[in-house]
Amino acid sequence: MDELKRYKATKAIIMAAGRGSRLSPITDTIPKPLIEVNGRRMIETLLDALIQNGVSDIYIVTGYLKEQFDYLPQKYSYVNITLLFNPYYLSCNNISSLYIARAYLGNCIIADGDLIIYNPHILEPYFDASGYCSIWAEETNEWLQTTDGEGYVVSCSRSGGKKGWQLFSISFWSENDGQKLCRHIEEIFVERAITDIFWDDVPMFYFKDEYRLKIRQIQHNDLVEIDNLSELSIIDPKIAEVII
Repeated sequence: MDELKRYKATKAIIMAAGRGSRLSPITDTIPKPLIEVNGRRMIETLLDALIQNGVSDIYIVTGYLKEQFDYLPQKYSYVNITLLFNPYYLSCNNISSLYIARAYLGNCIIADGDLIIYNPHILEPYFDASGYCSIWAEETNEWLQTTDGEGYVVSCSRSGGKKGWQLFSISFWSENDGQKLCRHIEEIFVERAITDIFWDDVPMFYFKDEYRLKIRQIQHNDLVEIDNLSELSIIDPKIAEVII
């Protein structure tokens, strides 16, 4: 079997429960993933890319203003979109969202709903090892991974650093790793009652030695993660005019 096609993602989990407070006042009335940027809602660029790559079972975890996502199953009626409500979204970090969707882990893609996807090919469903889409960074204050000579992650810094692979919020998980992740999420969130962390902390730090994650190399122009209004207004200047 081709090593690059050892696993295939057959479903996707989209994290879309948060409020996106750093994009206020826009997010005072609309969830961040539903913001329209240059004529397209952010989450729809992700959905279109997933569907283009044959991923037709999609689970969207909602929370803040959840009713605004209700149009999606009808708009994308030709695939299977399931909305999952996260009742913990106000009091817990996004580990709670993956806990809600834990039954669907394995042979899957996990992605944040507030990405803008420019290159659908980064969501091609075949992969040879679990891991995160990553971009080479000379320096960053975002999560930064170091790797061995084969691209497997040996360490990760939450505060960034120099010369490493910046982690982006699209990841691929084999069936075996997905089942492990399900157990580990349950242990951390329920048994240990740790609720204030990102779900990524679980495989990257809490149970680091139980995973062999590998970077999935992408390029800077493949996608955008928007963190604040300044970044958003650069991509879509019309938004700045509305805010002002």
